[in-house]
Parts: sequence; C-alpha cells; structure tokens
Amino acid sequence: MNGEKRRQEILAYIRRSPEPVSGTKLAQRFQVSRQVIVQDIALLRAQNQDILSTHRGYVFHAPVFASRVFYVCHKDSEILEELNLIVDCGGKVEDVFICHEVYGQLRAELSVDSRKKAAEFVKGIQGGKSSPLKNITSGYHYHTVLADSEQTLDEIGAELMKRGFLAKAGTKIS
Repeated sequence: MNGEKRRQEILAYIRRSPEPVSGTKLAQRFQVSRQVIVQDIALLRAQNQDILSTHRGYVFHAPVFASRVFYVCHKDSEILEELNLIVDCGGKVEDVFICHEVYGQLRAELSVDSRKKAAEFVKGIQGGKSSPLKNITSGYHYHTVLADSEQTLDEIGAELMKRGFLAKAGTKIS
C-alpha cells in the first residue's frame, strides 16, 4: 500500500472510530512503525484534516453544525433587526436566496455571524450600491442558517416567528 492510500485509510479509520485511536494501534493495523503514523498524521493535518491528539489517541474533530432554511418576509428597515436576532440567538446567516418565477433561484452568500458583520452588510445596502435581493419578490426570501444544534435553530425559528418575520410556506409572491 502506498503512503497516500494508507493516509486516506488512516483518516477513514479515525473518523469511524467512536473512541480515540492510539498511534500503536494504527501502526499495528497498517503494519508500519509508530513513527510512520506520526508522520502520516502530520501530513494529513497539513492537508487541513482536523485530527486532534489526546492522551488516549487520535480523534477526528468535526465541528457539529446544524442547518436550516428559514422562509422570511420583512421590510428593508427591518433587515438589521432580523440579522441581529439570528446572530444573537447563536446562528450564522450563510446566505440569502429567492425563488423567482422567471429567473429561478437567485442566491448570494452573506456569512453573517456577528452584529458587526450584520451592520456592515446593512451599511453596504443602504449605501445605494444595490438593493436587497428580497425586493425582487416583494420582501419574501430565504436564509440558510447554521448553528451548533437543532435546539438553537428551534430557538431562532421561535424568535423569528415571535417577531413576525417567518413567512408561511406557499405564500404567493406578487
């Protein structure tokens, strides 16, 4: 087995393991020295694989994110309030998109995860360079929101509903 194939199998093995995997166990499994495993782990990390070393062995650290698409509607003057509400609840607004009857789906990346980024986005919109994408569909639009858990997304949905920003599915866009 060549080095690249071995590294991919090591990565897959660590990812599947429900507990940390020792370097010794990996060395035995792949019939190489422990030092080769240490070098393979270093090369995998250089490829941006998030492998952590613990006192019990190697673990793959994949951040846990939940995502949900929210269908919302509001006025231009409420954009900052909507974005702040989402980030204050622990969400990240990945994008905004609309579903247009002629153009199809139009999407723009936002990556808003703080009040500062929300304010910068709104400042750019208010600068007159462009108008919000939502205005093409009478204020109706979607946001993909990331959070650390489904519970956080539930809280965001509840707050959007309480504020009156959530739109009903099937609402006709004029």
